[in-house]
Amino acid sequence: MVQYTLRNIPAEMDRRLRDTARRLRVSLNRTLLDVLARGAGLSEAAVHRDLDSFFGSWVADAEVDRALSEQRAVDPGLWK
Repeated sequence: MVQYTLRNIPAEMDRRLRDTARRLRVSLNRTLLDVLARGAGLSEAAVHRDLDSFFGSWVADAEVDRALSEQRAVDPGLWK
């Protein structure tokens, strides 16, 4: 991995990039990598949105909460 430092980002560009990241519910870093990859013509810049409809759709369910609680239980005997 290579790390870059960018300087002198215009305020309008910063605002738009941050707005895009917020709208897509991804990090600013992920947004910047996607923009750079698309600009460089890299095919792996595909953005998948097939699970977006699930974001924010969680509904409280006592049965699910019980099952998750059981899964999170630690068996002290396994840690000896």
